[in-house]
Amino acid sequence: MPSKVFFIDLRATLKRSLINKLDDLIAAVDLAGRTKPGGLTAVKLHFGERGNTAFIRPVYVRRFVEAVKAAGGRPFLTDCNTLYVGTRSDAASHLATATTNGFAYSVVDAPLIIADGLKGHSATAVRVDLPEAQEVLIGSEVVEADSLLSLAHFKGHELCGFGGALKNVGMGCGSRQGKLFMHSNITPSIKAKRCIACGACIERCPVAAIKFTKRSADEPAPAKSQNPKLKAVKDPDKCIGCGDCILACPAGAIEIQWDAQVPDLMRRMVAYAKGALAGKEKRSVFCNFLTQISPACDCYPFQDAPMVADLGILASTDPVAIDQASADLVNQAAGNRDSCLKSAHAPGADKFKDVYPKIDWTVQLDYGAQIGLGSREYELVRV
Repeated sequence: MPSKVFFIDLRATLKRSLINKLDDLIAAVDLAGRTKPGGLTAVKLHFGERGNTAFIRPVYVRRFVEAVKAAGGRPFLTDCNTLYVGTRSDAASHLATATTNGFAYSVVDAPLIIADGLKGHSATAVRVDLPEAQEVLIGSEVVEADSLLSLAHFKGHELCGFGGALKNVGMGCGSRQGKLFMHSNITPSIKAKRCIACGACIERCPVAAIKFTKRSADEPAPAKSQNPKLKAVKDPDKCIGCGDCILACPAGAIEIQWDAQVPDLMRRMVAYAKGALAGKEKRSVFCNFLTQISPACDCYPFQDAPMVADLGILASTDPVAIDQASADLVNQAAGNRDSCLKSAHAPGADKFKDVYPKIDWTVQLDYGAQIGLGSREYELVRV
């Protein structure tokens, strides 16, 4: 039986603002009925890296917070610390970044709690009994919560094709050790014949696993090399598999085994989503914001031009269905010719495959359905 995915577009009038339409969406998905009265509700979202502005607007988040409170819940905004070194890699800088980006208590009307503690070590093991993992390490404050509300900014992603509800809950609720496990099979290799010795990967690497070394006589440098005598090399013992160097490289010199390593990462991510939702399956709601649909993750300190125009906001009790519906709506839209899209501008063309041609984004949806998180079949209900 298809799962219901509720949808509002962004049209508004003097009599019916977008905030009013959000209220209708919240009522349609029955957030109140899936909120435990008197219980704690984890509002899981991405606060955005400092310098990025594509994340969900805090004023929209406040409307969901108010709805949880009206249902008798006690909401708190949360996320886990990042694996890479940035402005959200520990709770102190994470909270400072969230406040800088507008998620202050005075705006969102809820406290901010980083789910895996000061340095990402506060984790609880949750049994999932899956081939990818017998147990997963979830941020303890998410596990302790009674209900979960996922607010995800739907966008492209350099390792998953796109990031939506499954990534927000799976990767986002994993502790730093959990994130390391999910990425541990990603081992990028640097092609010497393409390396232009610009140093971008060295600057981006969070664990100093990349350095310059001299080229051998049988390794000619590319024509655009900034230093023909040098090339970048990776220390596999230091690499944590975060994949940041891939997008940082302007020459496309860094590659991974896309057909083997990336599907494993997506399946592990979905296994973590199952762990994050354990015990809350009937007390979880998922919302995807199809706004400023940038080609890459909000973890970057910038965002590129959106691939398509803003489309609307979706809500469902099924994380698989809402991600499938979100991907379909993006692909059905006309592509932005002023974006990084190369050829998928026509309605119906796969925008994510255009940007990341080696990634099969359906893997995360198929596996989510396989392990019982939801269904790829859905009914889109316009509210």
